[in-house]
Amino acid sequence: MLPIHHLIEQAPEPVAPFSHAVEADGWVFVTGQMPTCPDNPDAPLPEGIEAQTSRVMENLKLVLGGLGLGLQNVTFARVYLTEFKRDYQAMNAVYRAFFEPGRLPGRTCVGVSGLAVDALVEIDLVARRP
Repeated sequence: MLPIHHLIEQAPEPVAPFSHAVEADGWVFVTGQMPTCPDNPDAPLPEGIEAQTSRVMENLKLVLGGLGLGLQNVTFARVYLTEFKRDYQAMNAVYRAFFEPGRLPGRTCVGVSGLAVDALVEIDLVARRP
């Protein structure tokens, strides 16, 4: 069976040539989301790591919701930070609040030298259909 490529109408406009998610055998691979506004891709990014992390998580929820899924279906996340030492703890506080206690997905978090649209954070997900 070939993978299913998803573009979600209510999700932010992709900043590069990619699908919002690709699905294969019940696994859903959600492309990293940026802290862009879904209704206005040219709007300035939110100020600071907390606001950007929150916007990224809301954008991920839009993609998952467009597929009939939610954060409870997430099995793994990857977080990319441009200012790792400065932003790691603050990002974690916002990120953690989006998940039920004791139901955090597996995760990797790395520092990177830069992200698209000069974002401070990007997060991608792996989810599984029930």
